[in-house]
Amino acid sequence: HVQLVESGGGSVQAGGSLTLSCAASYDTTASRGSMAWFRQVPRKEREGVAVITWGGITTYADSVKGRFTITKDNTNSTLLLRMNSLKPEDTAMYYCAAAPYNTLTRDRFTYTWWGQGTQVTVS
Repeated sequence: HVQLVESGGGSVQAGGSLTLSCAASYDTTASRGSMAWFRQVPRKEREGVAVITWGGITTYADSVKGRFTITKDNTNSTLLLRMNSLKPEDTAMYYCAAAPYNTLTRDRFTYTWWGQGTQVTVS
């Protein structure tokens, strides 16, 4: 099992920046694979924003390329999402997710463990 706890959401003006953090706790049975950030707005499907493999390879949704950066500290199992040049359309609930193997897919069904989410509002 993997426990994921997000933090760092909030309200920001367009053009501003935020950094989301996800603290991951792995028990002895959980395999360590890719981690990712997803986001969701009401009445829409959860969208994969950024993925990072355990070795540090990354991929991004086209809508955030050049503005968002995903990083991971394997020492303390912390996942970060640095969001720059934020736009109103980035407003969403952001979720941290973990998969039991390495993958670069942004398909939400691949990810087994999820955090509770943190709200980002851009006005």
